[in-house]
Amino acid sequence: MNNLTPNSAPTFESVWALLQENAKQQKENERIFKEQIAEYDRKREKSNEDYERRMKKMEETMGSWSHNHGSFAEEYFFNSFENDQHNFFGETFDSIEKNLKPKSKELQDEYDIVMFNGASVAIIEVKYKAHENDVAQILKKAETFRILCPDYKDFKIYLGLASISFYPTLEQKCTEQGIAVIKQVGDSVVINDAHLKVF
Repeated sequence: MNNLTPNSAPTFESVWALLQENAKQQKENERIFKEQIAEYDRKREKSNEDYERRMKKMEETMGSWSHNHGSFAEEYFFNSFENDQHNFFGETFDSIEKNLKPKSKELQDEYDIVMFNGASVAIIEVKYKAHENDVAQILKKAETFRILCPDYKDFKIYLGLASISFYPTLEQKCTEQGIAVIKQVGDSVVINDAHLKVF
């Protein structure tokens, strides 16, 4: 590797050759190191892209499931009201609409099921699996409906929460706020509106 022999004094040329060989080896090591880093970065980037792609697909799938559950619940309750349940909240309703989406320049809202008669409006929020946090959202529906549908501003407004799944604390919260509890029990729709308030 070098020109040095045992017991010989190093010469300028032999030291210079050794330094050049070391420098060459160091450059080669740096080149290999850079290639390894570049390869690692490529693999990491590809792994990140694969991960992001999988996560996006999962989000799309979960969103699709959630949407399908929500659509099922809306269809189930709408059909029940349309076919059988015209008399509740102590009144008879003669027309029903779903997915009503009125809007103005300043405001917009969506109402899952709305029923009408000559003096009252029933607004029913539908969830596949309702949660206590939904109660505050439902209470705002009466206020936004009066603004977005001024033809009904002097009508009595009733609020209901329809869900495939309820739990006791949620039912209690609805009762305290005067919101009708509408749930599936077996093959039937059961409505608890004894505590109902006019909004």
